Amino acid sequence: MKFIKQLIAVATLAFATTGFAAAQSANEAPDALVKRISSEVLATAKADKDIQAGNTRKVMDLVETKILPYVDFERMTALAAGRYWREATPEQKRQLSAEFRTLLIFTYSGALSQVRNETIEFKPLRADPADTEVEVRSQVNTARGEPILLNYRVAKGPSGWKIYDINVLGAWLVETYKGTFNSEISKGGIDGLIKTLAAKNKQLANKPLATAKK
Repeated sequence: MKFIKQLIAVATLAFATTGFAAAQSANEAPDALVKRISSEVLATAKADKDIQAGNTRKVMDLVETKILPYVDFERMTALAAGRYWREATPEQKRQLSAEFRTLLIFTYSGALSQVRNETIEFKPLRADPADTEVEVRSQVNTARGEPILLNYRVAKGPSGWKIYDINVLGAWLVETYKGTFNSEISKGGIDGLIKTLAAKNKQLANKPLATAKK
């Protein structure tokens, strides 16, 4: 669904940019950092007419600089692949992570151009200061309809906090993809899944960003 993808993109933007300054992200509470940085990112998307119009270069540039360095794609891929990840060769893991990363880039980029009047409200963080993995809870407020609950699983590593899963409307993103991954692997193995994702990415590359679908 287009709207769900938009929410995923907003959620990812909200947390993915937390690596803006490594030293700062290491010392600032994850929820406080998310709130501060997400305001800047959303303001940029709302004010930039080129982004709203789906300008491929500008949207992809924003994704490349603000999102990619701060999302743990390898962990997301490993979780989505489940037990099959342990059976994959190092080269298969590399290729699978790369294709999954590309698929999410298209999803984020296509949804980013649809951002208009959404705002994000964050809930109090339920975590100990020593925790290295936390769940940040929020809701997306829209001009129409009820607020949408949106949660993020994030982990702290040497380079700061990184997102590795998102919950939209009660469904975790990784779990959703896990079903698709298992289905494809059961039919054609890891290589079959890689080929399927590569074909999907090739298809999305030939579509306007606003029409990209999961």
